[in-house]
Amino acid sequence: MKKIILLLACIIQFTTYAQVDSSLFKRVAVQDTSIQLNVDATYNRPFLSVGKSPVAVGGYIEANTNYAVTDGVSEGLSFQMRRMTLFLSSAIGKRVRFLSEIEFEDGTKEINIEFAAVDFEFHPMFNLRGGIIMNPIGSFNQNHDGPKWEFIDRPIASTTIIPSTWSNVGFGLWGKYSKNKWAFAYEAYLSNGFDDRIIDNNLNRTNLPATKLNPDRFEESFNGVPLTTLKTALGHRVLGEIGISWMGGVYNKFEEDGLVLDSRRRVDLLAIDFKTTLPIKTAIRGEWVWAFVDVPSTYSQQYGEKQRGGFIDIVQPVLRRTMLGFEKAVLNACVRLEYADYNVGTFNETGGDIGDHMYAVVPAISFRPFPQTVLRANYRYSWTSDLLNNPPSKTAAFQFGFSTYF
Repeated sequence: MKKIILLLACIIQFTTYAQVDSSLFKRVAVQDTSIQLNVDATYNRPFLSVGKSPVAVGGYIEANTNYAVTDGVSEGLSFQMRRMTLFLSSAIGKRVRFLSEIEFEDGTKEINIEFAAVDFEFHPMFNLRGGIIMNPIGSFNQNHDGPKWEFIDRPIASTTIIPSTWSNVGFGLWGKYSKNKWAFAYEAYLSNGFDDRIIDNNLNRTNLPATKLNPDRFEESFNGVPLTTLKTALGHRVLGEIGISWMGGVYNKFEEDGLVLDSRRRVDLLAIDFKTTLPIKTAIRGEWVWAFVDVPSTYSQQYGEKQRGGFIDIVQPVLRRTMLGFEKAVLNACVRLEYADYNVGTFNETGGDIGDHMYAVVPAISFRPFPQTVLRANYRYSWTSDLLNNPPSKTAAFQFGFSTYF
């Protein structure tokens, strides 16, 4: 609580200074005119600087209403303050940069340092990054800022198979090379990894995001074996971008003080992501992920050894003109299709398919008065099947909200 009060005091002091002489403040524009890839999302954000200070601040906020009905039962209308995120960056010196990202979720129910790393830029294709890094598995984990999306909820597979905004303490290399209409990027990191919460949690199924509940993961590795994350991406100015990423390591404590407790059990994730824009200005982007977990044979079949899922977003601008007093405003018609299967396989006894999966379709309308702000109206319809493939429960949700950088 003391840390929160201190942070708010700094913000108030910073704001008071702005009231004294707002001319000292200026927006820091993104100077990179090359092809933008997901690797650029770390710095491709609006910041506010003071005079000639090397420090810049920014952030975003998102809030919404939610009215959901599951199998005819509703808990009524709720107002949700999803998150407020603060950015703080600094040009420490020539080719040395620092950036942090602190997120407050559901008021202050969760406070997370999602990114706090220093980049040493030796060459465009050879940069060292260390600190709390965002593991680049898939595209959403890197590019998750609310104002960039037309949908209120984050993708199912990118939050329940891939841990949403999954970050760890670690070090690694990244680079990007652009020439003419093409761009290539890579990232390679070693970091702290998962723990056995992925098969020992209150959901009673394999759940990789459960590791985020480990309060010690920023202090030490659970088992002393680093998690490896690799990603490569290829982009074209017209065709778009495709990326392939892999993340894997040992998740269990297999040894304690020289005593062997178990064999080394691995968890591996493989993801493919893409984005493109058609000649009619239709934007399409999506992601697909596979997860493989070495589950002990003593566990029941409700703990899946394989998981898979993904999403595809289609966004079509309908109007681009002055609307409601906003110049160059955009009205979009959108739809998201998504799927997540938490237990891929068949029952040993019957050979029948194991359930525990979800489908969802989300038609939406979004209004952007300017590119960094979005008003969103979503209708979400989902089908959720249990382990035994009984008739699925159906949920319909109406959502309206906004997200904006500040």
